[in-house]
Amino acid sequence: MILNQNISINNSRKIITDFSCASCGNMSCLIKKNLNNIVNPTFVERKKTLKCKKGQQFIIEGAAVNGLFFILEGVVKVFRTGINGREQIVRFAKEGEIIGHRGFGTEEYYSIGAIALKDTILCYISKDVMQEALLENPKFGYDMMLFYANELNKSESKVKSISQMTVRERVIDTLLYIHRKFGELRGFLNLPLSRKEYADYAGTTEEQVIRIFSLLKKEGLILSQGKKIGITNLRNLKNEISEHNFYLDS
Repeated sequence: MILNQNISINNSRKIITDFSCASCGNMSCLIKKNLNNIVNPTFVERKKTLKCKKGQQFIIEGAAVNGLFFILEGVVKVFRTGINGREQIVRFAKEGEIIGHRGFGTEEYYSIGAIALKDTILCYISKDVMQEALLENPKFGYDMMLFYANELNKSESKVKSISQMTVRERVIDTLLYIHRKFGELRGFLNLPLSRKEYADYAGTTEEQVIRIFSLLKKEGLILSQGKKIGITNLRNLKNEISEHNFYLDS
């Protein structure tokens, strides 16, 4: 269930209270960055900290918008439902990022769903509390505006690039996006994904991803071990899609 106005939590998502913004070390969080500039910090004390287990969905697409989620720890898959009920992954989010911002403002319903890919800790601020904070703190409001402008730029760049890419280029772009955002661990991308999840992000089929991965392995560009994918020739992968400005999305 999505959180309601009274912050009702199911058994697999628990409120925890031992995380304060003052003691938080997550310097990529928009609130943490502005903590010293916030004129009226009372809204920070009204946030809720939630714990989601791996596989737990905490935003249901089409549910009423109640607020924003800031990732304190973990990884989240953000998706929306396309034609014939097919899932399209919009992005993968990590520590310091905001979830549910596209529904904040004039929208009444979330246009996306969100699932924790790892055990995840979220800071939740209700819609009413966030609106008060933005009105009372101009610097925070300005930084939020810049955040939205940056998100719009990345979305437009991605739409433009994907419309001009071949299926192979989209799969390569997905590999580079994961590498850029999550890095490597012991020679493999530090976010193990299923072939279907690669396909849902790249906008293709699982069969196409399997076929392209097989070709990339034969060409010596990647290696695989179960769900784990490693990039063995980063330069050649980048060169293959360099005309599409792969670096714009992070």
